[in-house]
Amino acid sequence: MEDNKLQIKKTVKKHIPKDWLCELRITYRIIMEAVNDIKRTGIINLVIITTMAAILTLFGILFRFTLSLSTFANELGNVLEISVYLKSGTSPNIVKDRISEIQHVKKVTLKTKDESWDSLKSELDLHDIENPLPDTLRVKVDKPDYITDVFNQIRPIQGVEDLGYAKELAKKMQVLMHVVNTSMFFVIIISAALTITIINNTIQLVIQSRKDEIEIMRLMGVSNWYIKIPLVMQGAFYGFVSSVIAVFPLSWIQVPLQNMHKFFLIPMSPYSQNIVVISLLIIGTTFGAIGSLLSIKKHLQV
Repeated sequence: MEDNKLQIKKTVKKHIPKDWLCELRITYRIIMEAVNDIKRTGIINLVIITTMAAILTLFGILFRFTLSLSTFANELGNVLEISVYLKSGTSPNIVKDRISEIQHVKKVTLKTKDESWDSLKSELDLHDIENPLPDTLRVKVDKPDYITDVFNQIRPIQGVEDLGYAKELAKKMQVLMHVVNTSMFFVIIISAALTITIINNTIQLVIQSRKDEIEIMRLMGVSNWYIKIPLVMQGAFYGFVSSVIAVFPLSWIQVPLQNMHKFFLIPMSPYSQNIVVISLLIIGTTFGAIGSLLSIKKHLQV
């Protein structure tokens, strides 16, 4: 029975002509209500925005450093390679083809024993010694995390005498990235908790100051969303403005980071700064709106 009523209601609603002028008036009133709520908050607005901007600034700076560290780790990962030494009499091309079929292998290059011996002789001035070096395959993987797996899959291939890679460097890189990712996770959680708490307390004050007005609107049959949306917009406004302010300090660390990348001859990602800016704007605005919604749910029974 209830389903039939709901279906009839939806059908009737579809055939009711929309008054776009009325919709615009309602939208305008909701926006003005949010503006008035911000005005009522007064000087507290400055405290809220300043505090949130400080939190988001710390998040933005740490996020920017994290992106640079990720770039360094990826570049070092590209340098990492597995050296595969082949047995005498083994066909290098056959082994090369087999290694190329392994998942996560990015590139396999051959350095013949003659090439290695010529290079060594030029460095050490050796002439009358028989070439003792084997043919060598240089194997690069697509990501440093998979280098151990690829290493273990190459070992049993027929014709492979020995192989090795900079194991300690790979482990240190994995530990570094794990620490960076874990730190960023906790920073996001802490930033979210602080931001939502600040917004929650602010919206609570607004609700208390408008308690009688809200009660009258409810008795008059005003839609719940008409009461909720201005408060959500207020929280989103605080988050957005704080994010915009937090963007400016990022330019202060951009030059030192560029110099650091140039010093180590590692190119900087051209989109790093844009990624951080967009992330700040989205996170600040979203956290502000979420804080408002939580406050409405807790302190306003609509």
